[in-house]
Parts: sequence; structure tokens; C-alpha cells
Amino acid sequence: MTDHPISTAALAGLVALGAATVAFASPYSDINAAAASSQIITRHVRGNVSMLDGSGGEITVLSGPDGILLVDAGIAVSQRKIEAALHAINPGKLRYVVLTHWHWDHSDGDGWVRRAGASIIADKHTVQRLSQTLRIVEWEHTFQPVPQAALPNVVLTGDKTMRFAGETVRIRHYRPSHTDGDLSVYFEKADVLSTGDTFWNGVYPFIDYVTGGSIDGAISAANANLALAKPTTLVVPGHGPLGDRDQLVAFRDMLVAIRGKVADLKAKGLTADQVVAAKPTAAYDAKWGHSVISGALFTRLVYRGV
Repeated sequence: MTDHPISTAALAGLVALGAATVAFASPYSDINAAAASSQIITRHVRGNVSMLDGSGGEITVLSGPDGILLVDAGIAVSQRKIEAALHAINPGKLRYVVLTHWHWDHSDGDGWVRRAGASIIADKHTVQRLSQTLRIVEWEHTFQPVPQAALPNVVLTGDKTMRFAGETVRIRHYRPSHTDGDLSVYFEKADVLSTGDTFWNGVYPFIDYVTGGSIDGAISAANANLALAKPTTLVVPGHGPLGDRDQLVAFRDMLVAIRGKVADLKAKGLTADQVVAAKPTAAYDAKWGHSVISGALFTRLVYRGV
């Protein structure tokens, strides 16, 4: 099976489609097919915060008398299922969507949420990336510019704090990490942190070097998440199950350890293929390599940045 990022429920959908035994057109189309076939699973997190799984990246939902605020919008093929899940939580109006970054498995729903009347909040680099033609080799897909009407309409150049649904919502920038436009969202009352793809819970992450990501940036973001999270904080990752601070620590430590191993091998003059053959992730694969980003692909991503 080709390596690519995907949500927990969408991964189950790929397995149901027979992804382990047949070849699909591309990781991009695989993920869309999985989202089309997957159910949206709603998980209550804490207070008036929930998580939706099944449309690419995890979606965070803040619900209250004012309506609904989302963190990320999922894949457009999931629109009807997401709308049904949101209506079951709160039949009120969708008011805001915060995009953690530009990747389509988090932002492809932009068109329908804008048509629903929601304001989309994003970093200026995310808006720039959504406006470009971008080839992502690992996904075997060329992304075309998003129509103007679907682009974020609240563009951030700094951090933002807002009050909504009885919550203080703190939106913060990372340095370039997974991409160059990553944002975190912290719900102060519920003590819930949404990290986007700066945290993949229990699986190796993808790093998008084409749009400003790097292994060192990923480590920096992991440390930023640890600075934000308290022992009681619940963490909605970009991919994987709901997490906590201990899992943030484990993720950061894995990144640091594998970076060190790959950097040492590269410093000895080994090519990328030779480093992959040396299996620097071997001690971590049983825990982190069971999903769609293999130890080999993650090794290549790290190699590129050290």
C-alpha cells in the first residue's frame, strides 16, 4: 500500500476497500475514496468540545448558543455526513472555521463552509498555498488554486484570541513546521488543544518540505505543543485518536531520536537509499509504523532535512 496521511476512520475505510491488496490511482484519490466510504464518528472531548473522525484530518467542534466553530473542514466529499454530524451536536449556524494548514484533507471543505456563511480563519501562508499550483510528489497529485470564493476570508498575520460559545479560543502560530502556515487552537475553559498536523498520535507524520515544512520545524512545533499543554489538557491531533500530554512527549521524543539516527548516518556519507536500508526507525516501527506513513518513508522525509 502506498504511504500517505489519513484519518483513523478513513484508514479503516481503505482497509475495507481492499487497499492492502490492490493498487489505486494515487494516495490523493485513495484518501478521497476512503473519506467517501467512511462514516463520520463523533467523539465528545470535554465540555462543549467534540471531535469528528472520518474525513481526512480530525475536525474539532466547539458548540454553543452562538452556533458552531470548527477547527478544520475535512474533505469535500464528506460534506453531507459532516453536516449531519454537526446538526446532531447543534442545529445552530456554522459560524467559524479555523484552518490549521492548507492540506486538502483539512481544508477541502472550504467551499461548502463558505457557502454556509461561515468565516474561515487561516494564516497568510495557508491562503498563499491555497492560491497556488502545488505538486506534492508523495501524494502523486498536483493541487490547483482554490477558487476565490472558497478561500479563507479572515487572514492572520499574528496570533488571535476570540470569545465564542462561552469559550476563550486562542489561535497561535507555529514557526514553519509541518508546513509554513500551521496554527494551533486552544480552548481555555475546556482545556483542549487542537494541533493540526504538528501532532500525529501514534503514527509517523508527514512533513511537507514543498511548502516550508522540515524535521527541525516539526520538533520545534512538538515542543511548542508541550509548552501549551498542561497535565490535564486533552489534545485533538491532526491524525489519530484523542491524545494527552504524555502522548505529546512520546511523539516529540520519537522525532528527536529518529532525527539523530538519520543525521548520524547521513553525516557518514550514506545516500538516502542506504540510510533507509539501515532501518534507523526499526526500534520505533512497532509503535509508530503501523499506519500509512512507513518507517522507510519517514526516514526519507527526515533525511531530506538533516
